[in-house]
Amino acid sequence: MSDEIAFLDACETAARIASKDVSAVEVTETAIRRAEALQPSLNAFISLEADAALEAAAAVDQEIASGNDTGSLAGVPLAHKDMYYREGKVTTCGSKIRADFVADRTSTALAKLDEAGAIYLGGLNMSEFAVGPIGNNVHYGDCRNPWNTDHAPGGSSSGSGATVAARIVYGALGSDTGGSIRIPSGMSGVVGFKPTQNRVSRYGLMPLSFSFDCGGPLTRTVRDAARIMDLIAGHDPKDKTSSRLPVEAYEAACGASVEGLRIGIPSTYYYDDMNPDVEALVEAAQQVLADSGAILVEADVPDHEDMNLIWASALASEAASIHRKWLVERPQDYGDMVRRRIEFGLYQPATRYIEALTMRDTFLRDYCATAFRDCDVLLVPTMPITAPRLADVDVGGSEDMPAVVLRISKNTRPISYLGLPALSVPCGFTSSGLPTAFQLIGRPFDEATLCKVGHAYQQATTWHTRVPDIAQ
Repeated sequence: MSDEIAFLDACETAARIASKDVSAVEVTETAIRRAEALQPSLNAFISLEADAALEAAAAVDQEIASGNDTGSLAGVPLAHKDMYYREGKVTTCGSKIRADFVADRTSTALAKLDEAGAIYLGGLNMSEFAVGPIGNNVHYGDCRNPWNTDHAPGGSSSGSGATVAARIVYGALGSDTGGSIRIPSGMSGVVGFKPTQNRVSRYGLMPLSFSFDCGGPLTRTVRDAARIMDLIAGHDPKDKTSSRLPVEAYEAACGASVEGLRIGIPSTYYYDDMNPDVEALVEAAQQVLADSGAILVEADVPDHEDMNLIWASALASEAASIHRKWLVERPQDYGDMVRRRIEFGLYQPATRYIEALTMRDTFLRDYCATAFRDCDVLLVPTMPITAPRLADVDVGGSEDMPAVVLRISKNTRPISYLGLPALSVPCGFTSSGLPTAFQLIGRPFDEATLCKVGHAYQQATTWHTRVPDIAQ
């Protein structure tokens, strides 16, 4: 499979299309051909909208030929986790219960990407109802990791990570409630951007947890993620919870110097119980940034045990309230693991739920005062391990599955509870050939600093240019 245009990033591809070096139709045809060729191996798509995509691409080419202004992603094929609603289209949410659900609205995030000229290629596989960090799905089949199809791609935005890594699409939206953007990006070797809570509108996004759900992009480069964030971030009148704070220019932050910027390395929690290969690669990433002029400093972080417990209680309570009717009327239509995890919320006392929400501001204030006292950002492993074998995390019966799941999401869960921004950046491959990543964590609404640091790292390294053998 030799498709030169498929191996460029989103920004480069948009520039090629705008300059007429290649047409949007040609780029889209290539993406469709790759999607169809790799689907039997990766099972990354739930729906592929080939005809509509080609029609949209032809419209972009016509606008360019007419000399009209086009958007910053004009003609660039994207696909998205199948829980972003598109009016008139089925949005399955990876579930049997919503297998025939036709959306009555288009999500604000998708609408903004449409306005920028991006081509919508289809809905991507995901963990059922966005529950689970592995990427398993008993209804549509497991999505698979492009670097080794015996291994998990990470969830719940499994198809988003796999399609970007396999050079099928140039970017994909995912959702993150406890790590579901950062984990699949880390396992699949791509960039994953979880913005500050409520920085991106959630209108038209199937909810899992009102308090913790967060939309964001998975891309090939930090600059690509920043460009998408420039488009989708900001207040949305249709989502009253979306932040009204001004949005910084994220792509413009890429390329700024990191000279003198202080990067905090926590001495506890995040670096505990690590795979030795992961530890070595993350430490090497620290040194790359130090060589680029950043200053590495030790950072203290508060105890995370209470945050993790209280996050789990609140998430389960909110998920159970959303699913209560279906749990009563259609319990047999859930996967066993998903049903058990959601039902857990039915037994949470109201006092525990209220405590989780009312304590959140206190935890956030204490965390920021402690962790960012002497630094601008934190750098930690996205996960302490690499992608497990799917056979070892069989949701139908593996005894090891619960412990592995907790370990995978150990470094992402507390950041979701706190609502902080985090950027996962690939930083190499272990001896088994699987990708690993570090996670940059910032102060609330300081996504621009994360873009600056992540881009500086990618300017000094080439890990993000590696392509899985299956995609060559």
